[in-house]
Amino acid sequence: SISVAADRVRRAHMPITASVGSAKFSAARPDLDDLIKRRFFYRQAFEIYGGVAGFYTYGPPGAAVKQNLIALWRKHFVIEENLMEVDDTNIMPHDVLFASGHVERFNDFIVKDSSDASKFYRADKLLEEVMEAKIAAAGVTPEQKVEFEKVKAQADAYSKEQIWAVFKQYAIKAPETGAELTEPEEFNLMFGTSIGPSGLIQGYLRPETAQGIFLNFKFCLEQNGGVVPFGIAQVGKAFRNEIAPRSGLIRQREFTQAEIEFFVHPEKKAHPKFADISGLELQLFASPQQLAAEPATRMTLGAAVAAGTVANETLAFFIGRTYLFLVRAGCRADNIRFRQHLPDEMAHYACDCWDAEIEMSLGWVECVGIADRSAFDLTVHAEATGTSLTAQQNLDTPIKIERFGLSKKAAAAIGKFFKKDAKVVSGALAALSPDQLKALKVQAEDTGVCTVEADGRSFEISNELLGLELVVETQHVEIFTPNVIEPSFGIDRILTAIYEHTFSVRAEEADDDDDKKKAGKSEGDKAKAGVLSFPAEIAPYKCVVLPLDQRVTNKYGTLLAAVRLGLTEHALQYKVDESSASIGRRYARSDELGIPYAITIDFDSLEDGALAGTATLRERDSTLQARLPLADIPAVIAKLTSSHSLSWEEVLAAYTAGGASSSAGGASSCAEDASSSGDKLDYLRKHGIAATLNDAVNALADAKPDDPIAWLSARLGSIKQ
Repeated sequence: SISVAADRVRRAHMPITASVGSAKFSAARPDLDDLIKRRFFYRQAFEIYGGVAGFYTYGPPGAAVKQNLIALWRKHFVIEENLMEVDDTNIMPHDVLFASGHVERFNDFIVKDSSDASKFYRADKLLEEVMEAKIAAAGVTPEQKVEFEKVKAQADAYSKEQIWAVFKQYAIKAPETGAELTEPEEFNLMFGTSIGPSGLIQGYLRPETAQGIFLNFKFCLEQNGGVVPFGIAQVGKAFRNEIAPRSGLIRQREFTQAEIEFFVHPEKKAHPKFADISGLELQLFASPQQLAAEPATRMTLGAAVAAGTVANETLAFFIGRTYLFLVRAGCRADNIRFRQHLPDEMAHYACDCWDAEIEMSLGWVECVGIADRSAFDLTVHAEATGTSLTAQQNLDTPIKIERFGLSKKAAAAIGKFFKKDAKVVSGALAALSPDQLKALKVQAEDTGVCTVEADGRSFEISNELLGLELVVETQHVEIFTPNVIEPSFGIDRILTAIYEHTFSVRAEEADDDDDKKKAGKSEGDKAKAGVLSFPAEIAPYKCVVLPLDQRVTNKYGTLLAAVRLGLTEHALQYKVDESSASIGRRYARSDELGIPYAITIDFDSLEDGALAGTATLRERDSTLQARLPLADIPAVIAKLTSSHSLSWEEVLAAYTAGGASSSAGGASSCAEDASSSGDKLDYLRKHGIAATLNDAVNALADAKPDDPIAWLSARLGSIKQ
């Protein structure tokens, strides 16, 4: 087992494991990196000064995606699970982090190149890289592969002596020069700072958000009416002075965490909503499979708890909720697994720990840690401060407790005799076991006095003062220190997975002018455009407004103002692109930003006719369009980009292929669940009209016949009834 701070360090670094499936993401990574930098989703901080490793700045679209992801996290956990939320400070005093173990043991092992002191490496990561190279080497035997896998899996759990022994066993050298490496040294990962003008108060930038929750447990419990279980959440910055930050957002020195501490009775870890997720089947990579170098297995959470693979229902509940959140945020379900910590990875007090790992270009990367942390954190802060960090509940049946200790008369006598030290002496006696108290009494009776050590001092207590008695008390209330289940989310790592999982490259859409310019070019010569298929809930902008005609009229200004007002009233983030680029090029630019919908105000929108005051609404992933009354589009987009059940297919089905819905009320009704289209919508659904038309239109776009109407008529006419 490992210490609390060492466990925190291990979870801070979130292991990365190479995988076969990462190749598909690696192949697309250069194009994705180009898009991210060019569209300023994020860039290295202080770039114009040359940059500093481990720090990144999010640009406008990246900051919006990040904030929308955090908002989704709050909706999914804080609101749906009725959690409390705190916002604690980024700077913490020495005493807090000393009690938690961070000051003494929040360390990594560092090794240096003996030929060049400026070259240094994080020991566990260097060991993992060496093992991965050995696993991939030609001629490796199955037995050797199992051996190397086991060493790699335990790299971040080794003690200083153990990891140095492994380095010597495999003759690991400095990777750049081949020189000998120095013995591992401890390197504390916290950023120190002084508090106040005198500089006498030592502080640190917080290495995690969790400690601020534990410090405020007492006050949140009061606000919850003293009822357990309950949960507290916090989202904010954390800081770690990484030895070798790398891989973009994966390993930074300043990053964003979202953590939950869910407090439960130590012996009551069932969850009232467990049945909701018990049937969820996930990839579980349990400890026995890892040690045997076997693959992960698929298992329902209900079966995992019943078999003891997952320790309890509350832990399993948060595993399931975490999976649903990651999928909802845009991660591919097949590329998510949950890996159980090995026995020597877990702290001695931990009951069970699982990591949500997401497969991306680097391999399997831990992005969420979910742990049953017992009562460690509340206990150490209670001991350090003398503050009671306990909860209580009424017992259904009162119980009788035998207590052996000082009599009330003796306690009063000690108070009078020791005066200002009475509390210290009484506390020392209260901390002794019945056998220890009896031994003291024997000593006092034999010699007339006994000695007690307390607060670094010795106190002599006469036999007359040491009056002991056995008291039987009836207890109606149970007092306990809650255990905590802790899901800890690395927001920046999850974002990296979302970028990779939603990115694709497709042939750029073109309008008529683009087709003329590209005439004579082969299929391979066509321009390519990146697409970020973000779920609408986290997209940086929910829609883009595009005027088709650059000859802006007063009527256009009126329509645009109305659309802006409608989008604003529905709290929708949007962009307006009035550039001179073709409509196809502007669609491609919005697709790069992951904008799910585009509103095109075209010639028909501005002219007096049946389609006046309407606009086309284009969906990013299918590129299909529908024409709606402009006044109703904001309400429709608000439904489409939220958790509402309205789908794009229903919007398409509610409108005719050539124009707006047959009644002005059709659009409004679509915004109100598309229900008042009544018999028409039911009829279309019953006969699969929308799907048939969509298939035909897509086939038409692929075929590009000279006479599209005749081709489409023939296609539809050939369909058997």
